[in-house]
Amino acid sequence: MKHGIALLPEHEWKVAAERWRAAEQLGYHHGWTYDHLMWRWFADRRWHGAIPTLTAAATVTSSLGLGLLVATPNFRHPVALAKELATVDDIAGGRLICGLGSGAPGYDASILGGPDLGARERAERFETFVELLDAVLVQGSVNQSSRWYTASGVNFHPRGECARPPFAVAATGPRGMALAARFARYWITSGPPNDFRMRPLAEIVPVLRAQLRAVDAACERAGREPGTLHRVFVADAAAGGITKSVAAYEDATAELAAIGFTDLIVHWPRPDQPYQGDERVVVEFAEKHLAGRRCG
Repeated sequence: MKHGIALLPEHEWKVAAERWRAAEQLGYHHGWTYDHLMWRWFADRRWHGAIPTLTAAATVTSSLGLGLLVATPNFRHPVALAKELATVDDIAGGRLICGLGSGAPGYDASILGGPDLGARERAERFETFVELLDAVLVQGSVNQSSRWYTASGVNFHPRGECARPPFAVAATGPRGMALAARFARYWITSGPPNDFRMRPLAEIVPVLRAQLRAVDAACERAGREPGTLHRVFVADAAAGGITKSVAAYEDATAELAAIGFTDLIVHWPRPDQPYQGDERVVVEFAEKHLAGRRCG
């Protein structure tokens, strides 16, 4: 099991930089930050941009994977996003992981006057988004137009063998899982969609098992060996209590690995909600289980 930690982009950089350094020094495999214009729980608080944050994080770390959790079509255009991703990945020396999602209704969807889309339209838009982003990053020269995007005379210069950073597709439905099977290195879930009840992990394991079976089937339909797709669980949404104690963290790691997950992301505990907790838990867990990575 590989371990990641999510750091909210809420602090001035002189504070945030120490958190990113600490994540690497503790031995975490990857660190993540959220890509939103505004966030439902932080509408009245400071919230920094994800791309600049990851760029800065790249300069204060050397081995930590740097994850975007997750870019969506709500306010991103694939061509402009491709340029930013390639730049961050270059600065990071190939450590960027590009999380992608379809984009839920809310601030990010409405703040720029975007259309009010239903689930089917968001899924269709997401397909076009991922396909075009991949085409720009891999092929470079793109001329295409669709209901959702125009890419006219794009002349992007892929970076040789490092044509694009790996995609991590967040999906709970069949169309999103199909995209993960076609384009992604990682598939991401937090359990039941749009569920923030923070129940014990055991209560959502049946849902996770069903999702794992569905993503296996998506890989098989795409002609891909299912074992080549990493499976990432993001804690602290549908499932809570994982970082309540080191023992709880250990139990969750074992349970998720047993059902087929390859990566677990938790949030750096905060003094208040959301993700309220004691940061000593992630420090002690890392010192106990991840310390060997610091020498690797």
